[in-house]
Amino acid sequence: MAADWLTFAHDPQRSGWASEEKTLSRDNVSALTLKWKAKLPNESSHLSALTAPVVAAGVTTSHGVRTAVYVAGVKGTVWALDAETGEQLWSHEFKYRILPGKGGYQGTFLCPNGITATPVIDKSTRLLYLIAADGALYGLDMGSGDVRVGPIQFVAALAKSWSLSLVDGVVYTTLSQGCGAGLSGFYAVDVRDPHHPIVHQLLLSNSDTAGIWGRGGPVIGDNRRIYGSTADGKFDPAAGDYSNTVIAASIPDLNLLDYYLPPNWDYLRKRDLDLGSASPVYFGWKSRHLLASGTKESVLRLFDADALGGADHQTSLFATPQLGNENGLCCEGLGIWGGLSTARDEAGQTWLFVPLGGALAPTAPKFPLTNGPNPHGSVMAFKVIADSNTRDPLLEPAWVSGDLNIPDPVVIANGIVFVLSTGENAVQKGGEEKRLLNTRPAVLYALDAASGKELFNSKDAIATWVHFSGLAVANGQVYVVDRDSNVYGFGLPPK
Repeated sequence: MAADWLTFAHDPQRSGWASEEKTLSRDNVSALTLKWKAKLPNESSHLSALTAPVVAAGVTTSHGVRTAVYVAGVKGTVWALDAETGEQLWSHEFKYRILPGKGGYQGTFLCPNGITATPVIDKSTRLLYLIAADGALYGLDMGSGDVRVGPIQFVAALAKSWSLSLVDGVVYTTLSQGCGAGLSGFYAVDVRDPHHPIVHQLLLSNSDTAGIWGRGGPVIGDNRRIYGSTADGKFDPAAGDYSNTVIAASIPDLNLLDYYLPPNWDYLRKRDLDLGSASPVYFGWKSRHLLASGTKESVLRLFDADALGGADHQTSLFATPQLGNENGLCCEGLGIWGGLSTARDEAGQTWLFVPLGGALAPTAPKFPLTNGPNPHGSVMAFKVIADSNTRDPLLEPAWVSGDLNIPDPVVIANGIVFVLSTGENAVQKGGEEKRLLNTRPAVLYALDAASGKELFNSKDAIATWVHFSGLAVANGQVYVVDRDSNVYGFGLPPK
C-alpha cells in the first residue's frame, strides 16, 4: 500500500516517524542513490528558499496518476513534482502587492517577506493548503494547482508562520518574531465550510516576543490538545505574556489550558536560551500521554501531556542534565534546534531522537554506544523507560552519532534514522552576509536506529547548504531541498 508524507514531520504529533515505510531497510539502505535533482526557478530571500517537502501518492494529474512531491518557494510559487522523475507536474504563482514595513525584523532572515510555512495535504478533499505572503490561506487542487479554497485571510500579511497542520478539517499554524505586526501565538481556521471559515487565535504576547518558532509549528496530540514552546520575553500571565514556556491549549477553539515555566526562566531570558528553538513532540507511552521538549540551553524534559508542569506549573516528569552548549551561548546554532522525533521499534521500545548543534557538554550523560568525535553536532538517542520506583517515564541514553554539521530534525523509517547535516553557518554575529560564508554542502545520512552506526551518506550529491528545513520519506524514497532551490529524490536503484 502506498504511503504519504502529508505534513512536516509526518503527522500532527510531529513524530518524524514514517511508520508505513517498508521498502527501505537497514539491509538495503547502503544502496541508496540520487535518482533525480530538480532545479526550481525560485529566488532565495535572506536564508530562506524552499519549504520542506510533503508527499502524496495516487494523485490524478494531467500526466496520469502520480505520487507527487510538493514544495513552496519563499517568493510565492508552489510546485508539484513527479516523485519518480522530478518532472514538474504543475506550478502556481501567487501574485499580490504588499509593501513590506520598515524597521524591526522585517526584511531580515527573521522576517523574509514570503512563504515560510510548510504546506499540509488533505487527501480527503484533494487539497494542498498553504499560507501565501499576503497572510491568506489557499487550498490548491493537488492534481492541477488550481485554487479551490480561498483566499481566507488567516494571519497578518508578511507574518512569519510555521509548518501547517490539519486535524478534522481545521488548519493550524503558529506565528513568531512579530513579522508583519502579527502577534505570536496559535492560529486555527475551520475550513469544513470554506464559504464560512471560522478563525481562532490564542495570542501569547503583546509584542514580538513569545514566538513559537520550532520547525514543526503546532504540535497536536490525540488528546485534543495543541502544544508549542515559546521564545524569550516577558512572563506575565495576568497581562497575557507567556514567554519561555511550554504551552497547552484546546482544539479547535484554542483556549489556554496549561503551561510549564522552567524554574530558571529568568536566566534563560537574560542569556537568550529560550525554549522556542525546537518543537516538542507528543507521543503515547504505556497508558500515558507524554510530551518531550528541548531548548537552546540543551536540557531535555518529559511532561505529562495532560498536566504540563504539575500544580505549580514548574515541575516536569523528568529532566536531563545539560547535554550541550557548555558555555550557554545563544546565537551560534548550539543546543537543541528544529524539533524532536520519536518512534517505537519492533520490540515495542519507545525511542526519542534529539538533534544537537555543537559538541556534547561535560555534564552530558555517558552514552553506551558512540560513533566517533562530534564537535559540530550530533544526534542523541534515548530509550523511554519506567523509573523502577515511581514508574514515571525517564530517558536512558542509548547512543550518540558521529559528527554532523548543524543537524536538522531526524526522520525514522523501518529501523533507520535519516538526518540531514545542513552545513549552514549559524553564527548570527556579523549579520547575514557573514552567514553566507563558511558554509558546507548538506549531507544526507542514514543511521542504524538501534546503534547510530552510519549506513549511508550522500557525500557530494547535494550542492549547497540549507537553513531551517526538514526531510520527507515515503514509498522507499527520501526527499531533500537546499538553499539553491534544488529538490532531490533519493531512492534504491532498479533491481
